[in-house]
Amino acid sequence: MKIYQVGGAVRDALLGLVVKDRDWVVVGATPEQMQAQGFKPVGKDFPVFLHPQSGEEYALARTERKTAPGYTGFAFHAAPDVSLEDDLIRRDLTINAMAQDADGHLIDPYGGQQDLQQRILRHVSPAFTEDPVRILRLARFYARFAPLGFRIADETLQLMRDMVAAGEVDALVPERVWAETQRALAEDAADGFFETLRACGALAKLMPELDALWGVPQPEQHHPEIDTGVHTMMVLQQACRLSPEPRVRFAALLHDLGKGATPKEEWPRHIAHEARGLPLIQALCDRLRAPNDFRELALLAGKYHTHCHRAAELRASTLLETLHGLDAFRRPERFEEFLLACIADSRGRTGHEDRDYPQADIFRQALAAALGIDAAAIAAQGLRGPEIANTLKQQRIAAIAHKIGKAAT
Repeated sequence: MKIYQVGGAVRDALLGLVVKDRDWVVVGATPEQMQAQGFKPVGKDFPVFLHPQSGEEYALARTERKTAPGYTGFAFHAAPDVSLEDDLIRRDLTINAMAQDADGHLIDPYGGQQDLQQRILRHVSPAFTEDPVRILRLARFYARFAPLGFRIADETLQLMRDMVAAGEVDALVPERVWAETQRALAEDAADGFFETLRACGALAKLMPELDALWGVPQPEQHHPEIDTGVHTMMVLQQACRLSPEPRVRFAALLHDLGKGATPKEEWPRHIAHEARGLPLIQALCDRLRAPNDFRELALLAGKYHTHCHRAAELRASTLLETLHGLDAFRRPERFEEFLLACIADSRGRTGHEDRDYPQADIFRQALAAALGIDAAAIAAQGLRGPEIANTLKQQRIAAIAHKIGKAAT
């Protein structure tokens, strides 16, 4: 029995990054031998065990054979005669197909260390094409490693295009697409995930509402970058600068989906794109089965981002109405996330990347002023239900108008 550390831990150590998770491969052992040493079996499709002390995963060396379309169509073979090289060749990328023995010696049969040095994401073997999840994983790895100068090998990108053309992406289940998307949104260069999916044609299959934004023009005086898809990626980049929260980044990503549905004869203007975008956001979230907190913030950003941009022009009554629409009184933390998405939208334009965004403070001041009105004191005046609500509303409007020097209605 020989035990090797494999995959991401080896890769990250060579890159000088913090190693978070460690995975191990065991060569020359049977499931019975593993259990005799106290390892706890957890694998369903192939033998994986948890170490009795560390809890880390130890998998028996295995081979895979494609048996059906999609990412579940595999037969696995794990036996003592499966070599480490046999196990590594079935992995996705060369930089993930390295191992280290107990003495710290590197085993690198497929050139992973050289690709690390040259900053290349390259498939290990043609078996890459057998699992469509690898398209998502590679896109996510690009989002993680692009800041370090990594690029995708041309031949690997071509394989991904071939996979999309062959319909492999159609077999992906929503839960897996969302899981990889959410993880990608947590990366500093999250835009690289969506750019990669677009480059291989997978974005049009998985998120057609988003893919439709490229090639759609916007008024140059407001958007020097012109293209809505380019703008959307710039907005996502700004969201990544502003917040580590994937919800904020997701809302920034989807805020302009309605522009992809603007009739061409109306280009480059996009009147009422906010309303047009809401069913598109719903459709995308339905398809990916996005969690409600992601969906809700994305819908709010889609509906109200232009209200926020126009904060200095809005009357106090409209500011209050918008605060109610955002549920800012009950959900102040989500309100702040909404403002971050709006700041990202404003800064996600060529030449605007570091500009101030006073509109956010206008909305914050409006909320603070409205919260300063004591609803209990109004109720204590002996007013009835509708009268209480109307008086509270009018006093809040007056407080907002006084705070920010605006017309009340």
